[in-house]
Amino acid sequence: MATHLDLEEQEQLDQIKHFWNKWGTPITGVAVVVMAGFAGWNGWQFWQQRQALQASALADVVAVAVESGDQARVAQAFDAVKADYKGTLQAGHAALLVAQSAVNTGKLDEAKSALQWAADNTKDEGYQATAKLRLAAVLMEEKDLDAAAALLRSSFPLEFKGLAADRLGDVLQLQGKNNEAVTAYQEAWKLLDPQVDYRALVGFKLNALGVATSETGSANSTETTK
Repeated sequence: MATHLDLEEQEQLDQIKHFWNKWGTPITGVAVVVMAGFAGWNGWQFWQQRQALQASALADVVAVAVESGDQARVAQAFDAVKADYKGTLQAGHAALLVAQSAVNTGKLDEAKSALQWAADNTKDEGYQATAKLRLAAVLMEEKDLDAAAALLRSSFPLEFKGLAADRLGDVLQLQGKNNEAVTAYQEAWKLLDPQVDYRALVGFKLNALGVATSETGSANSTETTK
């Protein structure tokens, strides 16, 4: 009986050896890749968290410097953010802070630079869209209406399309293109949520151009304004 069991065990061992001789190397390779991938994923997660923490610290420095009016410190901290953490959410936030500070002090070139950087480099669509809307406002302030219109006609996430259309209407009206402005405002009226208070301002703009609005979302011209 023992001999019979020993023979069965030996046969099983031989089968295992044969299987391992044939498939052992590929299996080991797959195992190594899987483990390496797991270790790499953990390392990537750790690196991302570390980047976010360091970026947050620098963004806080930017915020404090902006609040205190220390422009040299603002520039130094923002340069560090741009150099090392441009793909982070905190970098986009820092850029908007720097731009707002520059606008408040009348430094429109610096504001444009920060906003253009945010629009080009931050990976967050919300920060990108906000930067583009604010950059358009700065361009309008500088009377560079063609550039502002081109920017506002570029791609925006759905949540920002209504705001972009409204600002485009403002630009077109400044250019004396009232009929085109009506079209832009009508698009904004359609896209903006009726629960958003800002939508009422779009309604006032349409009314001023001879267009009646309704809460059904329609905006119909009652008078052509040229």
